[in-house]
Amino acid sequence: MKTLARSCTAVAVGGALMLSVVATDTVRAEQQTYQLDMATAWSSGPLWDIGANAFAQRLAQLSNGRIQVEVHPAGAIGEPLRVTDSVRRGIADMGHTWSGYDWGRDTTTVALGGFAGTMDDERMLHWLYEGGGVELWREFREDRFNVIAMPLYFRTMETFLHSRVPVRTLEDLKGVQVRTAGAWVAMLEALGGAPVATAGHEIYPMLERGVIDATEWGSPWEDTFPRFYEVTNYVIIPGVHQPTAPFELQVNPRVWEQFSDEDKALVELAAKLVTLESWLKIGHNDADAMRFYAEEAGQEIIELDVEVQVAARQLGLDWAEEQSAENEWFGRVWESQREFEQLWNNAERYRRAAPEVRSLGME
Repeated sequence: MKTLARSCTAVAVGGALMLSVVATDTVRAEQQTYQLDMATAWSSGPLWDIGANAFAQRLAQLSNGRIQVEVHPAGAIGEPLRVTDSVRRGIADMGHTWSGYDWGRDTTTVALGGFAGTMDDERMLHWLYEGGGVELWREFREDRFNVIAMPLYFRTMETFLHSRVPVRTLEDLKGVQVRTAGAWVAMLEALGGAPVATAGHEIYPMLERGVIDATEWGSPWEDTFPRFYEVTNYVIIPGVHQPTAPFELQVNPRVWEQFSDEDKALVELAAKLVTLESWLKIGHNDADAMRFYAEEAGQEIIELDVEVQVAARQLGLDWAEEQSAENEWFGRVWESQREFEQLWNNAERYRRAAPEVRSLGME
């Protein structure tokens, strides 16, 4: 009996010690604080305000102030369009960028960041969070770039052009000098346009001097911030070259490993919240921006002919098929997206009433 009693006592003491260790580890994780630096590709505007800075604020709030992120403007940490390199090398702990900036190394980044063949913003958002997109995104970035990545900030369809000249047809587009970037450069050339590559801060003066005829940039609301409407005459829609644009949070893998599972979940939650909140805010403000262009800024709103929209979309689809044949990762992402889009193919039938119904009372 004494032996049994001693054994029970030993088990009880051992169990108490194990519980104490677990409790201590939990408390330690809860008390761990972080001061992190974030590199970005922007210095102002919505991407800065309701993207990178909103994430830092949300994460501080969710962690009760334990995880602090200092957001640095473009160029303060590394090159603005090479945020991924800064994060991978540990120059920055985190980064906020658009994955498509890395398309020269792997075109899969464009499939994630959006291009002319991408599904619309509603479908893309559902694919990311319910169709396995976030998981593919994480796996791809870790495999090919050695960074931990997830969506952060979500753009609606872009404006096709802010232009000094009217563009409505394929014929109108021929020879028009358009500031653009990424995979759309080659597609625009195929449509007859003349793409021009230039840094963001140079666009306004180049439009003002007539060095370029037009530019694409962001959504209607986002485009009010660089004030292109002051030096252009036309707002051309819809932005078939960029139906949507998810942006990206990156975390250095060594920093990520230091986080407890609970803190990793907080980072993921903060990123998801900001992504959804940014989509809602941009979508709402786009409507007022279109009113502003027409009623206050003196812009003529031009809707592209259907032939232009179809041609742009087809170029995007053809390009994606070519990339899928050459790039295994692109093929995996594209197949997942196409399967999801097929699933949603008839969504308009059960998610939208007929246009005649929606327009009732709107005269």
